Amino acid sequence: MDNYSEECLEVFLKNQMQLFGEPVAENLGEAEAFLEDCFAVVLNSPREILEYFEESGVDVTGMTVDEVLEASEVFALPSGQFLVVEG
Repeated sequence: MDNYSEECLEVFLKNQMQLFGEPVAENLGEAEAFLEDCFAVVLNSPREILEYFEESGVDVTGMTVDEVLEASEVFALPSGQFLVVEG
């Protein structure tokens, strides 16, 4: 588990159904491999998420911070950071 913290992996494993209709990982190793394949990123604030979405070509015009945080791609981490996984 070099690229993503255990916190990221555990949160993704527990909440992966918010983004996908079926589980894509069954353990921490599979979760890490999946996140690496998706180029998932860890960001520090809702503003960074907005900037990331804009750079990725997502239309965020008029989106509120709450709407950004409720996006299925965004996983809030206990540390206050956010894991963003593009499905």
